[in-house]
Order: sequence, then structure tokens, then C-alpha cells
Amino acid sequence: MNVIVVGGGVAGAASALALRRLGMEVTLYEAYAEPAGQVGSFLSLASNGLRVLRSLGVLDRVQRAGIDVPGQRMWSSSGKLLGDVPRGRRRGDTLHSVTLMRGDLVEALRAEALAAGAAVVTGERLVDAVTTGTGVQAVFASGRTEGASLLLGADGIWSATRSVLDPHAPTPEYAGIYSISGIAEGIETEPGFFNMTFARNGAFIHLAAPGGKVWWSAQVSCPAQPELGLTEKEWHRRLTGLYRHEQVPHAILAATVELHRPTLMHKLGAVPVRHNDRIALLGDAGHPVGAGQGASMALEDAMVLARSLVAEPSVPAALSAYDAARSVRIAKMVKAASGNRDAKTAGPLARRMRDLVMPVAVPLFFDKATAWLYTHDCGELPTSRMDGDSQARSSRL
Repeated sequence: MNVIVVGGGVAGAASALALRRLGMEVTLYEAYAEPAGQVGSFLSLASNGLRVLRSLGVLDRVQRAGIDVPGQRMWSSSGKLLGDVPRGRRRGDTLHSVTLMRGDLVEALRAEALAAGAAVVTGERLVDAVTTGTGVQAVFASGRTEGASLLLGADGIWSATRSVLDPHAPTPEYAGIYSISGIAEGIETEPGFFNMTFARNGAFIHLAAPGGKVWWSAQVSCPAQPELGLTEKEWHRRLTGLYRHEQVPHAILAATVELHRPTLMHKLGAVPVRHNDRIALLGDAGHPVGAGQGASMALEDAMVLARSLVAEPSVPAALSAYDAARSVRIAKMVKAASGNRDAKTAGPLARRMRDLVMPVAVPLFFDKATAWLYTHDCGELPTSRMDGDSQARSSRL
């Protein structure tokens, strides 16, 4: 059985690795020349995503590339502590959240996939895919065509695969928030904590990084989509003004030595068609969630899809089982992410209510409210590449 994976980000590289671990032939096609490059800033992996990495045999490598972050602290605009909870895990779970640069995560997954025997082809952008009774034919912008038993669309929120599956699929919309990240130096920050300030103009995140650095991200509430063509100096001046009321964020911005390019945050309506008999969507292509769970949910998708391909008697049955297994959990995560986004764009009255309620509610309800998310375990891949039963299944796919 051979598989085409479209998109070389977290979902694509993880699925390529998982399928190679099962002995399938995998070719990953990426539109950009360097799929693992430093696109974006840092991201976090929660315990549910880290369990997938452990099953794939890449957890240690990812942990070495990132920062161990056991705790999370939430702050009001005035500097009041609103909550102090475990980061991305339940209390007592020794599998700590990891924060790392997105490019480093993709590089680790891609390197492991290559070592496992996956092929990576860059500079190829999918434009069409035609299914047949026994497979799928992918068409790329260069004119290249390739056939496979299965095509996986892991090509992000602007997915071409999603449009191939359904020409009437929803398209991304600006979500009322844009993000700018950077690195500061010389600001004393306690290690091991992911700090989130609910500021007047949107959330501000920061954490201690190696070498006395501070990684930060400003998630700015802005109902009208902003123009992104400002210079770094202009962006810095704008951010300094927006966060002038928040003491710690303002100090971090003043000490910033590196600014990453701004990105617009988007939302996507429910995707009604996530698979057919030979094509399936993974990660942001089918369900962008954010809320610190984008990468972890993409990893879960890769694991569940791989396990379904082994467990089911055919590709169509496997894709149906994969979608059924993921649909309820993803819908719940999308709803949680929407609430998370609303909290970052709250008005003055909602902020005052939050500042009163959170110090009481968080200690009482955090563990119960997050158990469904952080305790989830997608299971393990088979210990051998493909046992006899799986080989027989593969011959029928």
C-alpha cells in the first residue's frame, strides 16, 4: 500500500512517520522548498499530544528541542493572579507540557520520517485529486501526477485538499485576533511557567527560555482585519502602546531584541466533508482549533488514522472509522477553542467578571473540566511493522 501525504507540517510529518512505522510506502509532498523552516513562532504540546510522540518514538527528541513547562499562571490586566494550574496536563501527571519552536517540532518529525524510509518531495502544490475504485490520482501545479492507494490532506487551514473533497467547503475567516511573537532579554522570569495575561487589548503570553531569554506572544484583539505591511519598528511601537497598561507585558516589549512576523488568526466553519473512500483530512485542514491544542490534535489525528488503517479491512472502512473516532472529540475541542478566543477579546464588563470569578472557579473545577482533554490516549502503534494479518489487509486495500 502506498500513501501520498500533502503538507509537510506537524500533521503531515507525523502521519508520514506513523505510516512508515507500519511498513507502508509514503511520499510527502510539500509546496514550500523547506517544509521544516522557521515558519511561525513557538507552540505548546499537551500531555495528550506528547503520548502520541512517545508512541511514535520521537518524544525524547522533542523534549530536548523544547522547554519543560510544568505550570501555567493566568493574570489579570492589573497583575492579579487569576489561576495557577498544571500546564497541558492534569495534576499529578508527570508528562509535562513542552513548548518549542514550530520549526523544531516539524524538523524532528520529518527527520524521523525520513529515517524510517518516507520520501519527501518539495516544491509541489496539489491542485486536484481524482479517486478511482482502487486508489487516487494526485495532480500537482507543475503538471506532475502520482497515483496511490490513499491521499491524506495535511495542508493546513488553507487546504487545497479540502476544496478537492468539496468545492463548497467553508473557507477561513479572520477571527478578530492577530498575533505577533518575539524574544526579549534581561527580564527576570521564573522558569517552568507559561504565563498568560488577559490584557485590555488581547492576551499576552510569556515564558522563560534558555540563555536568559523570554519568549512572548501578543494575541491582539482587533475586530477589523489589520494591514500587515508595517515595519518591525512600527509594529513594536504599536504593541508598546496597546500593552502600556500591563506592567509585565510592557516591560517585556521594552526589552525585546527579536520580533517575528505578524500572523492573522482565522476560524473555519464546520467542514461537512472530511473524507471520501480514498482521501482524508488531518489537522488544520479539517479542524483548526488553536487554544494550545492545534499541534496535539494534529498528532492525535495521525495516530488514529494509522491505527484505523491497520484495524479495518479496507481503505474506505478505515477512513470512515477514523472520522467517526475523531468527530465528537474534535467538535468538543472546537467549542472549547471558541470560548478561549472569546476570553481574549472580552470587553470591560466581561473582564471584571472574569477577574472576580476565576480565582474561585479555577481551583475548584480545573481538573474536572480538563480531564476529557488531557487524559485522552490514542493508543499505541503495533509493535512490529506489519503482522501477517495486517499484510493481508494491505494487499486488499
